[in-house]
Amino acid sequence: MRKILTGYVMTYNFDPERWYEKEYSVLEILREKGNITDIEFEEQCSKLLNRYEEMLSRLDGTYQLPK
Repeated sequence: MRKILTGYVMTYNFDPERWYEKEYSVLEILREKGNITDIEFEEQCSKLLNRYEEMLSRLDGTYQLPK
């Protein structure tokens, strides 16, 4: 029989700063290896920063269940 747990808090330990650093590191490696140009690197970094900022705006704290 399944037991339903109540009174527990579920957390999602997502670290947006760490995500950004990893993604940025990949872009640096691609540039260093010559897989992307400096211009492509700058374009991709700009897109990455936009995604990061959009993500931060959505991470507003406590999740509320819809009523």
